[in-house]
Amino acid sequence: MAHEQGDDAVIFDGWMLIAASPGQRPEWTRGTWAVEDGRVARLARPGRADARGYAIPGMVDGHCHIGITDGGGAVGEAVQREQAAATLASGVTLARDCGCPVDNSWLARQGDGPALDFIHCGRHVARPKRYIRGLAVEVADERDLPGVLAAQAARSDGWVKLVGDWIDRSKGVDSDLEPLWSPPVLRDAVAAAHEAGARVAVHAFSHAAIDGLIEAGVDDIEHGSGIDADQADEIARRSILVAPTLAQVALFESFADQAGAKYPVYAATMRAMYEERREHFAMLADSGVRLVSGVDSGGYQKHGSIINELTLWQEAGMAPARIVDTATWGTRTALGRPVLTEGGTADLVVLAEDPRQDVIALARPLHVFAGGHHVG
Repeated sequence: MAHEQGDDAVIFDGWMLIAASPGQRPEWTRGTWAVEDGRVARLARPGRADARGYAIPGMVDGHCHIGITDGGGAVGEAVQREQAAATLASGVTLARDCGCPVDNSWLARQGDGPALDFIHCGRHVARPKRYIRGLAVEVADERDLPGVLAAQAARSDGWVKLVGDWIDRSKGVDSDLEPLWSPPVLRDAVAAAHEAGARVAVHAFSHAAIDGLIEAGVDDIEHGSGIDADQADEIARRSILVAPTLAQVALFESFADQAGAKYPVYAATMRAMYEERREHFAMLADSGVRLVSGVDSGGYQKHGSIINELTLWQEAGMAPARIVDTATWGTRTALGRPVLTEGGTADLVVLAEDPRQDVIALARPLHVFAGGHHVG
């Protein structure tokens, strides 16, 4: 319902990607809109305009590591605040933590002030020496995995992060990416997390890990660079999310170079996935798999670099309009957050140019509103 604007309202005129009411699919709608008292509504009689252009729901980084910095080191609350601010400034208003060795849960408890909407998931869970040093809770006896995941679920906001595969260096020159967990243990662990009220996101690069993850009933595969077409069909049928993290896959060639002659099998695996990354992404996009946007920010990717990831999606052939849908309301819905609606909380980004023509428009936000607050 259109209404009169107050003197303190921020007025936007143009196209907005918005749903008429909760539960409906957002559509591009032309109008003049007021952001007032933290809510967005269409105006009955347009007057002044403080900004003109295109407005989208706040974007989502569904794979972030606030609390981790370049090289994988952990940082304290002061730097975490800087990382969250950089994320917000990029137009990302919702971020899901995908594992951090330090407690960043305070980000999810910031109250009603201008802040990043944050989903906290606790720490990575892995086997000893089968993940980046210092980041994971290490499970020496895999039979303990169900209890460990349940414990992580108890300290999270409904997600836990499992490491599904990693290089096994104990095999010398024959070392390659291999699954970390036996299928029965994996099934029991996923069931334990679900019983504790959490969904399970799993790091997985390799093809070899995917069948076990599907059968175990995981909820989200992060990276998924080894998924083949048949697996993609099954993933789509089971409504498992996939965060393709193309910016991270683009680093696989450098990982292969670092492995060199010491681990030639692993190097060949990583190089093959690097060379096939664009075609692989196109296959996922065409398969019906529900893709979610995620940067893998922290460590190798900078916080606030969502545009780098989405530009790679466009270069791999995805239409800009679909990218915008996926990176905004599509991923928000997948993570259980509400979409932008008329009369609802103002959580949106104002752009000068139409992102449906080229996602580079997303790199230049004019205004960012998060949780009803103007943050930039």
